[in-house]
This record gives sequence, C-alpha cells and structure tokens, in this order.
Amino acid sequence: MPQYALLIYIEPALLQALPSTEFDALMRDCLQHADALQAQGTLLASQKLQPVEEARTLRIRGTQQRIVDGPFAETHELLAGFNLIQAPDADAAMRIAQGFPWARFGSIEVRPLQDLDVERERVGAG
Repeated sequence: MPQYALLIYIEPALLQALPSTEFDALMRDCLQHADALQAQGTLLASQKLQPVEEARTLRIRGTQQRIVDGPFAETHELLAGFNLIQAPDADAAMRIAQGFPWARFGSIEVRPLQDLDVERERVGAG
C-alpha cells in the first residue's frame, strides 16, 4: 500500500494565542486519533519536532560547507512534526490528514513517498 508523509506546519503565533487548556485538549485529541490510526495499521510513525530554535541547517555548495542555526527557509509556518501513514490513494491520505487539528493553525502537507527499494535497484545500490 502506498505511504504518505503528513508534514505538519504551524503558525506559532496562532498556537501561542490558545489558552493552555485548549492546546492540551487539541493535543490529547490528536494523540488519541493517532493511537486509533496506529491500531488500524494506518499510522506507521509519528513525531513532534523540537522548536525551530533547536534546528541547524547544513548546506554544501561545491567545496563550501555552511551550517546555520534555525530552519532552512524564512516562513511564517514552521515544520512542527510528521506522521507516516499508509493509504490506498492520495484522497484517502488527505481524509486521514483532515482528522488532525493542526491545519487550523498552519497546514498539513500530504506528500507521497517514493519506494526507496525501487530507487536502490535503479541505481545499483543493493
């Protein structure tokens, strides 16, 4: 079955404006939803990322290597976490994404994964 990454982007200001009890209720609902998807075999992995202040970005151009603090791009929405799911098609993956509350505070990018074994075979790496 195809796999999809649900990349969760949030606008920090929108989440910071929530009362802590409301945020906790959203997080609790999100975790319970994730637990149900995992029990169904739909959710393969899920993780919340540390704040962007903890991130470092590596960029190599030619022989020049540069490491900078923070995320790669300047944006109002920041990558906050991800879910790795399997779904029969992109429409089903989007319906699964709609079950999480975070699109109200940013966006959820639904991106199909490539089969790395096919790529491994194509380039002769195993």
